[in-house]
Amino acid sequence: MDTNPLRQAYDALLAAQPRAVPPPGEWNSAQILAHVVLVGAATISAVAAIASGPVPTYDNRLSQDPWTLERVIALAGGEAGLRDRIRAQATALCALAAVLGEAELATEVPTLLLSNGTCLVDQPLPLGDILAGLASEELPGHAKQL
Repeated sequence: MDTNPLRQAYDALLAAQPRAVPPPGEWNSAQILAHVVLVGAATISAVAAIASGPVPTYDNRLSQDPWTLERVIALAGGEAGLRDRIRAQATALCALAAVLGEAELATEVPTLLLSNGTCLVDQPLPLGDILAGLASEELPGHAKQL
């Protein structure tokens, strides 16, 4: 898999400067970064599972839970620590994805993706599509939010 789009999306996110004050009802920059950390962890888990045999599920509900977001922020030590985690996850995810074969990328993963309480996806998706969506939609969308 060509991981350049994924790497570029991570680089753009990490280069984005946070807004001083988020619009009403929006997450602050630490919450956005914590969400990205949780999405990254879930994606790495899915890729690693498929590379080793089992088919995982891919569900982003935990990455939107307010208590979990605050816990990740605290564990990381704030925004600088969150950015460090995202940088490390980007390296790990790109390294893992780069060695996947076509059969692994075509593996259908039961997927549930929500955004602001709206279900965007509730069906199996090929792992390659999940990775492509991370690069083309998820990470650029959060870079704009920052």
